[in-house]
Amino acid sequence: MMITLKHLAIYFMALVFLACTKENLKNPGSTADDEEQNNWNLAIDSQIFEVINLDYPGLENAKTFYESEAYGRAAQAILEYYRSRTGIVNPVISLINPSASEDDKLKASFALDSYRFFVNNYFEDANAKMPYSLNDGGTINWAFEPVGADNEYQRQLHRHQWFVPQAKVYRVTKDEKHIQSWISVYGDWLENNPKPASGTNNTTWWQLQVAERTLGQTQLFEYYKNSTNFTPEWFTKFMVHFAEHADFLVEYPYDSGNILISQASALVSAGVLFPEFKQAANWRNTGFQILDTEVKNQFLEDGMHYELDFSYHISAIADFYEIMKLAEANKKIVGDAAANFNQYLHKAAQVVMHFTYPNYFLNPPGGQLVPGFNDTRQSSWTRSVLNRNFSRYNEMFPQDNELLYMSTYGQRGTQPSTESQAFVSSGYYMLRNGWDRSSTMLIHSNNYAEGPIQVWSHNQPDNGTFELYHNGRNFFPDAGVYAYMSDGDNSARIWYRQTRVHNTMTLNEQNIVNAKGKSLGVFSNGQQEVVVTENQGYNNLKHRRYIFFVEKKFFVLVDEGIGNAAGTVNLNFHLCEGEDEVVLSTAQHGAHTHFADGNNIIARTFGNETLTTTPFEGRVSYAPGVMTNRKAYKINMEKGANQTARYITVLYPANQAASVQINAKFKESYRDSGVSVDVVVNGKTYNLNCNL
Repeated sequence: MMITLKHLAIYFMALVFLACTKENLKNPGSTADDEEQNNWNLAIDSQIFEVINLDYPGLENAKTFYESEAYGRAAQAILEYYRSRTGIVNPVISLINPSASEDDKLKASFALDSYRFFVNNYFEDANAKMPYSLNDGGTINWAFEPVGADNEYQRQLHRHQWFVPQAKVYRVTKDEKHIQSWISVYGDWLENNPKPASGTNNTTWWQLQVAERTLGQTQLFEYYKNSTNFTPEWFTKFMVHFAEHADFLVEYPYDSGNILISQASALVSAGVLFPEFKQAANWRNTGFQILDTEVKNQFLEDGMHYELDFSYHISAIADFYEIMKLAEANKKIVGDAAANFNQYLHKAAQVVMHFTYPNYFLNPPGGQLVPGFNDTRQSSWTRSVLNRNFSRYNEMFPQDNELLYMSTYGQRGTQPSTESQAFVSSGYYMLRNGWDRSSTMLIHSNNYAEGPIQVWSHNQPDNGTFELYHNGRNFFPDAGVYAYMSDGDNSARIWYRQTRVHNTMTLNEQNIVNAKGKSLGVFSNGQQEVVVTENQGYNNLKHRRYIFFVEKKFFVLVDEGIGNAAGTVNLNFHLCEGEDEVVLSTAQHGAHTHFADGNNIIARTFGNETLTTTPFEGRVSYAPGVMTNRKAYKINMEKGANQTARYITVLYPANQAASVQINAKFKESYRDSGVSVDVVVNGKTYNLNCNL
């Protein structure tokens, strides 16, 4: 085809037009106002200009576009500013060397499959880690709850726990289907779950959900911002709702506890990582003020978090650690606002160390590494998760060689002490003889709580209970927590909160009404270590428990039911799983195990009055919604109003436990100032005494 002068003229005009269009994006002074610009202006969320400070350094072009009413180009300029922004660091992500774990990939893949959104601890198929589908005829059913699930499912669903894993996979693969899924799903969520007109609710706009979403969004933005699908239209919508989340957290502070810490952490993160928002300084200051108060208030004198739940204890330390790392990476914005947090957290880190069972060092294929008292979700605390936290503690406290030992799996540093540990304020006690596979360890729980223990409390009415670990096996695991609160039937949660389903004393099998654990002393006199605690569990019966660690080999429990109560005093024991390996011996008032690996234990109980022993069904739950049956028994003694019920229980590890011969007796009548007993094991007599 012959190119005419006319064709050349048209071609030249087209080039000029394209150049001018590009120049309009570069030149804030452009006054172009074509139909495309008008459509673009309509598509963006104009509230972006109400929440972003256009006087912030770097946003000069955006301000000029805005003042000339080129709103679409102003939004584009703000987005381009964020894409090229430097000097703001989010230390929890890496954009240079991004990575996605196999678990991240699985969650991302399921999110694309019929809206199978990951919700922690809830699976349609636990073996495949397959989440439940929220697909309802092609739409997302945000009100979905699995059959029998408690409130925690709905709460965690609205924390959007699959979004960050999906974003990590996007950053590694650059597969746009992941950001397209996020935009579609989050957009649908925003449409169907608007912020309440006032106040909070119990699911979508509860403080912890909002805090978790906010923290996640600080990462999502960085992973996705350079995608072609991250358009000015979506950018403005995302940013407006991000500000809505942060403002909500300022307006509705939670009253106390771990939720308040998470809320404050989210506010600090929002204010530090997005200083361009008009309210950023308010978010930061509010968050730091809360954290400065709560780091002093929420950890007891002994270092334990005041909710007395090991899961929340670890999580609370992690929240402060991450804020300190954020502050360190952004000193120009933060200054020294987080400088003093560390001084309140050293004891808290040491609590985690002393709570850890020796099989942490073994890399076992299964088994629990920490005790399951109260609402601790043991399955969450894997070896790698614990090690990540110990590595943080080593970073926070480099002078502590015991934490270095924990963080390096014993390759460096100093092995922690094997002396008895007493955390008196919270009511936890540890007796151990080592940190290797063959070691023996007992953790005793006798918590203190003001007022009655409500069903929603993370603390359980189980004062006096214990777990006993030996040679890689927990022989008396705590019942654990099967369920959180629901709007209807809480029978599943209530079952695990019964006093009788723990390794402690009850009166007529009833729950204790008081949990005001008290330490009477921790003693060591050469061949034995002794922990003595008591709790006025009932108004007319007090439980005192002496725990003797004899020659750092075996344990003797002396239990006394003191008071004018008349009725049946029960001593309850719950053993590890093993239908054939766990043998109850009702005639001998105890039990023994015969595991093929030769790692076994025998329990025998003796009393100052006639005893009867009755088996009953026990249960144990290491993760919410997962239950295993186990054997349990109660030892009963009829008590008169003028009597003290007294028991001696010997817990003796042995290869062939069934062959161990045990006897025990009290050497004197009850006295308030101490106890004296004789225990005979395979012909050897142990004289055990404790004076208070």
